[in-house]
Amino acid sequence: MAPYTRRQVLGWLGGVGAALRAGYGSQGLAEPATNPLLLPEEWEYSAPLIAPIKRSKNRSRAQKDPTVVRYDDRWHVFMTAKLPGRSVIEYCSFRDWNEASQAEPTILGVSDSDYYCAPQVFFFEPQKKWYLIYQMGVPGQQKMWVAYSATTDIADPKSWTRARPILDGGLKDPRKRGGLDYWIICDERKAYLFFTSLDGRMWRLWTSLEEFPRGFRDCTVALRGKIFEASHTYRIRGREQYLTIVEQNEGGRRYYKAFVAERLDGVWRPLADSAERPFAGAANIRPARGVGKWTDNVSHGELIRSGYDQTLTVDPADWQFLFQGCLDAEMRGRPYGQIPWRIGLLRPVRE
Repeated sequence: MAPYTRRQVLGWLGGVGAALRAGYGSQGLAEPATNPLLLPEEWEYSAPLIAPIKRSKNRSRAQKDPTVVRYDDRWHVFMTAKLPGRSVIEYCSFRDWNEASQAEPTILGVSDSDYYCAPQVFFFEPQKKWYLIYQMGVPGQQKMWVAYSATTDIADPKSWTRARPILDGGLKDPRKRGGLDYWIICDERKAYLFFTSLDGRMWRLWTSLEEFPRGFRDCTVALRGKIFEASHTYRIRGREQYLTIVEQNEGGRRYYKAFVAERLDGVWRPLADSAERPFAGAANIRPARGVGKWTDNVSHGELIRSGYDQTLTVDPADWQFLFQGCLDAEMRGRPYGQIPWRIGLLRPVRE
């Protein structure tokens, strides 16, 4: 039997720590696992599934920041589209990944702003509503809302409510600082809002489930380290653990790190935290069979969940990661808004 890797040992220690500190069954999760949390050692990526669209109107420079759920036997993908002079959220739906490139995206009419992007989608069970969380510029003002829209029909892109602020950047905004890439996840009692600030810090606020989407308070640093943006946090199915993956930018190359904690308000410990041993990055990705190389970067992405509700549960027996990628050569000399990001799918290499 091969020796355990560093990330496997850390995952095992995290499970033992959960048992010692929290007791079995807290927060309504399964008993802590006594086996290592097995992260993929190597991934293979698909061909680009969703690429910039060369249409006569609203021509896209990049399709990026995907968020996805499986519902009613279809994939529902929301993403940022970089259009000339603006960033918007687009939606598309399809049954199988091999149909993704033929699915025509629809721009969501949730805002008149020229900047609304980086979406997250989930079903909030207590209210029986779908929520879309995103960042949005405010016309004529030098600030950004953390905004939301809601619907009862995820399949109807025209049904989403107009943008409303969760945090509006004003005097009562508990952040009192800049932030981006907002992410919400809930346990049995609270909704937690995480975001990054491009300076090595990930922040956390919370509100009660009864107050959601209002009442976020207690803005504190949840994680500090060599991290950049796009932090996404998930509950691990069958374990008393949570996983945060967060993007790092080293010399312009993007990759993902991973951290684990027993509680959403707990201490995050590194599990895969370097360019040489990333959660997902150039060091451990390769093209799938028959696919040409099209990316050196693993940037703003979403783990495929085992459900679609506010707990954001992922199955460690079925890792899949929808991400934005591109080649280093495509990034050189270009402003960020002109990089031709494409969306692909990572799956573990099984040999």
